[in-house]
Amino acid sequence: MPRIAFLFPGQGSQTVGMGRDVADKDPSAADLIRKADEVLGFEFSNIFLSGPEETLKQTQNTQPALYISSAATLTVLRAAGIEPFAVAGHSLGEYTALYAAGSFSFDDGVRLVRTRGEAFADAGSRRAGAMAAIIGLPGEEVAKLCEAASVDETVAVPANYNDPTQTVISGDPPAVEKACELCKTAGAKRALSLPVSGAFHSPLVEPAADVMRNALESVSLEPPGYTFVNNVDANTLTDPAEIKESLVRQVTGSVRWVGCVEKLIAEGAEAFVEIGSGKVLAGLARRIDKSIPCHTTESHDALQKTIEALK
Repeated sequence: MPRIAFLFPGQGSQTVGMGRDVADKDPSAADLIRKADEVLGFEFSNIFLSGPEETLKQTQNTQPALYISSAATLTVLRAAGIEPFAVAGHSLGEYTALYAAGSFSFDDGVRLVRTRGEAFADAGSRRAGAMAAIIGLPGEEVAKLCEAASVDETVAVPANYNDPTQTVISGDPPAVEKACELCKTAGAKRALSLPVSGAFHSPLVEPAADVMRNALESVSLEPPGYTFVNNVDANTLTDPAEIKESLVRQVTGSVRWVGCVEKLIAEGAEAFVEIGSGKVLAGLARRIDKSIPCHTTESHDALQKTIEALK
């Protein structure tokens, strides 16, 4: 079996019905979804199993929904004997990665991501923000143009360094709009506004960082059982206190996904498996390094194909 790194998706990968196919065909996945409903005290799973989409897209729902559906898929992989040597997650996906690594219980993770989603939604309602995807420019250049666009007490910053030529930016709407104009003038192929409820991974959502600091203080974290690469530093972390602090910094800091994937490869990754809904991270990984095989698990059929390919 190759040295496998598990990748866990964040917001943007959600779809109504995610997890249903796997839960319908595997009792252990269905049991975990029911357990999440018990933890939250209501049939939360209906939101992502049945929709409607507008309800699922609300940040306070999207984040726990992705965590739960990815965790359910993870149970099936593990039952088949597929284990990673390393884990990483994109934004919200860091929490699923840490659950997979044994740093906290499933129940604690459900509570943390529900709190995180609510905190992000609240921060977004307090201060209007915008996000946009810049395609066709190196991330370093996008960062400089964001700095140039941050004037008159408005701010634009890189939020996600997704692949070598795709960077999501975040901040005050006037600064993000200006940054998009500067990027297009500099040669960006596209600058696409994103439908979001706040300026995530920017200083505008600082109140959410305070909420998560308090929430994480109430949870016991264990050292990860696998190599864990964090978002804000794109480095391995083992100390629970450092992991907690990195999760707080991640709220307002950039997701250095290119660095995360490169670090996993440097640590010896020979295959990537995206755990849960969608194929976003597999696609990004291929654009970062085409030589590493990427597998997905967005349906029961895809999951079974991945298991067969890796055994």
